[in-house]
Amino acid sequence: MAEIKNIATTYDPKEFEDRIYKNWEEKGYFTPVIDKSKKPYTIIMPPPNITGELHLGHAFDDTLQDMLIRFKRMQGYCTLWLPGQDHASIATEVKVATELAKQGFDKKEMGREAFLKKVWEWSDEYRARIRNQVKKLGVSADFTREAFTMDKNLNVAVKHVFVKLYNEGLIYKGNRITNWCTHCETALSDAEIEYEEQEGHFWHINYPLADGSGVIEIATTRPETMLGDSGVAVNPNDERYKHLIGKNVMLPLINREIPIVADDYVDLEFGTGAVKMTPAHDPNDFQVGKRHNLEIIRIMDDKGFINEKGGKYQGLDRYEARKVIIRDLEDLGLLVKIKDHSHNVGTHDRCGTTVEPIISNQWYVKMDTLAKPALEVVREKKTKFVPERFEKTYFHWMENIHDWCISRQLWWGHRIPVFYCQECNEIMVLEEAPKICTKCGSTNIKQDNDVLDTWFSSALWPFSTLGWPNKTEDLEYFYPTSTLVTGHDIIFPWVARMIFSGIHNMGETPFETVLIHGLIRDSEGRKMSKSLGNGVNPLEVIDTYGADALRFMIATGNATGNDMRYYPERVESSRNFANKVWNASRFVMMNLDKEIMNKYKDNKDYSLADKWILSQMNTVVKEVTENMDKFELGIAMQKVYDFMWTEFCDWYIEIVKPVFYGDDEKAKGIVYNVLNTVLITGLKLLHPAMPFITEEIFTHLSDEETITTSAWPEYNEDLANKKAEDDMAYVIEAIKAVRNIRAEMNVPPSRKAKVICYIAEDAKIAFNAGRAYIEKLASASEVQFIDNKNEVPKNAVSLIVKGGELFIPLLDLVDKDKELERLSNEGKKLQGEIERIDKKLGNQGFVAKAPQAVVDGEKAKREKYVEMLEAVEGRITALN
Repeated sequence: MAEIKNIATTYDPKEFEDRIYKNWEEKGYFTPVIDKSKKPYTIIMPPPNITGELHLGHAFDDTLQDMLIRFKRMQGYCTLWLPGQDHASIATEVKVATELAKQGFDKKEMGREAFLKKVWEWSDEYRARIRNQVKKLGVSADFTREAFTMDKNLNVAVKHVFVKLYNEGLIYKGNRITNWCTHCETALSDAEIEYEEQEGHFWHINYPLADGSGVIEIATTRPETMLGDSGVAVNPNDERYKHLIGKNVMLPLINREIPIVADDYVDLEFGTGAVKMTPAHDPNDFQVGKRHNLEIIRIMDDKGFINEKGGKYQGLDRYEARKVIIRDLEDLGLLVKIKDHSHNVGTHDRCGTTVEPIISNQWYVKMDTLAKPALEVVREKKTKFVPERFEKTYFHWMENIHDWCISRQLWWGHRIPVFYCQECNEIMVLEEAPKICTKCGSTNIKQDNDVLDTWFSSALWPFSTLGWPNKTEDLEYFYPTSTLVTGHDIIFPWVARMIFSGIHNMGETPFETVLIHGLIRDSEGRKMSKSLGNGVNPLEVIDTYGADALRFMIATGNATGNDMRYYPERVESSRNFANKVWNASRFVMMNLDKEIMNKYKDNKDYSLADKWILSQMNTVVKEVTENMDKFELGIAMQKVYDFMWTEFCDWYIEIVKPVFYGDDEKAKGIVYNVLNTVLITGLKLLHPAMPFITEEIFTHLSDEETITTSAWPEYNEDLANKKAEDDMAYVIEAIKAVRNIRAEMNVPPSRKAKVICYIAEDAKIAFNAGRAYIEKLASASEVQFIDNKNEVPKNAVSLIVKGGELFIPLLDLVDKDKELERLSNEGKKLQGEIERIDKKLGNQGFVAKAPQAVVDGEKAKREKYVEMLEAVEGRITALN
């Protein structure tokens, strides 16, 4: 056994956390060397966007992953936790363009190359910043394998998949209704839209029939789009409009003749039952338009301004056009009424702009073929969701999936590998840019200007990061990965896409388990946001309390899959726990003697307390391991907390302290070894959640160089001792009972009292074995056993405990005269309170005017004071 080194007097995480992490990296503990005799355990870190700094959500996500990876590493798995970052196409481009605008630079004036140079500078800066921040949290990830979604090898994978899907007929380009951001001037996928309740209006407008025979009233929430109307639809079963089907109306303001068509899509009960059809600006209208060959007329440009097809409204912003159109309709007498209307409005999740559905020529992935096997692997539990209830979210999205719009009108991202010959219009979809046209031989070739949706590259993350499409050793050994840890908000945009991409490209699902966690909210349950000013910087928390305290708060903060609330008090409580472990460990190390320990290391002449703590430790090892295996990380760490704080620190260490100061060398040797075993085991169980403090203590206590690669504790049948646990339960309950009555009677610790035990025979064995513990921890002058209650002194206090009854002579506990004086004063005070309340309740004016709750409150107080007075009088009687 190595020399035991004392740790610092006080717990100060700033003194050792950075030092420890630097040592971990230098020693390469987190960089696995492939060992085919070991089972791999792989986590690919969800890549944070390079648009900002580490927030509590990242800390939540990373802590859970690190706990799993440290647990499996200690269990002997060949573990890989591969970190990285996401280029976050739209979010980053918006951020950089905004920053450049503040400096007086315009993105379009700069040009593509100059702008991308600036984005790469941003990327390098923020990737380094994020990397250093996650290290502060203590993540045991392998940064030698760090990935970025814009890395060259990942770009190769992206192009390879695009070309493969295109050649398989699963990628196509088409004119379809697209979610469009007029601020960012790009298409969006459903996953990039957030819906919010907004107050709006229903404008009821009369469309005159072309034959002059009357009007048909429609209702719309977007009157500006009427400039692109190419029809009016009614339900074929609507008696109000059957006679109008097949007729035409004159489109107000534009004076274009458009038909009235019958379609089951129209809800008879909604609005007026007549719906304006704008196929270029509404997904449902687009489908109706296709069925009835209605003209597709796009009346807005990419910035949301009315184009040349909007007549006199050309050049107006969509909302300005709305105001002018409503005014003109009113002037023409065609505006029937305006009704208030609340509705869900889609907004771009990055810039907050209201999304405009617009017909647009975009690249799409056909999803039917890809979705089916992705549904099957979850149904067949080849990929399991934890908690299982999140399968419903997955199924909902995948069973109702639409073709995926993958093109974005941006510069930052993976440029679409499609090339157009400017001479013969040949389209070439190739992984590398062609030098000449494959059809006509021209060198006048232009690449598609658009980039791919960020999620296209993120969908390949579990295997592109391991070297695919090359057949690397990492890919062969570490894929499929073991566990994905992520939030419930990206089950569809990311989890689902990784699953179908993994199956399609690798032939198997990318991970065995998806561990879903919730969001971290503030103490009031609100989502953290800049607008509310309730965000918490984890680095500031770490600076104040240490990384271990933040991690432990996160680990024990919630049930799997649920949102959790952030309370600073809970971080402080976690730090107090760390301080408790530190002080207990320091006390143990100050008292251990290596020579005596070695001399008695194989001696098993254990006391009751020794057997008890080893059995308790053994049980905790089993339960914590089971909880970790079931991803019940919070439950696991709560059990370690309870064991270390209560059983080990509060009970066992206190029980064995007399051994330290005694002369029995053998007893010391046995206790020292038990303390050493239990402390090291506790540190190992705690290590996944609190890596820094456990490493610092372990390396001072153990002859191993690090706790990170030490063996995870295993359940040992030989240490299980139900009898010792039952016997110790008798003793602990007795000590607690005596302590409680002493506290109740304000007895100082220095005043000893006899404890007389009238208990059953089976309990007597336990009490005899624990006699010394009761004497020390219950401040007993002696522990006496009786077989007849008649032997109990008449003025003794009785305590009912497991196994029987304890008695303590009252005069052993208190000074009779002083206690009588104290009780007399307390009785007078209580009597005064009762009289005050009686006077108040006797006042009819008070009873009549005061709220019933106040009157009831006074009555409840009186009952409580009467009960307390009776107890005081009972003690006075007993003393006399």
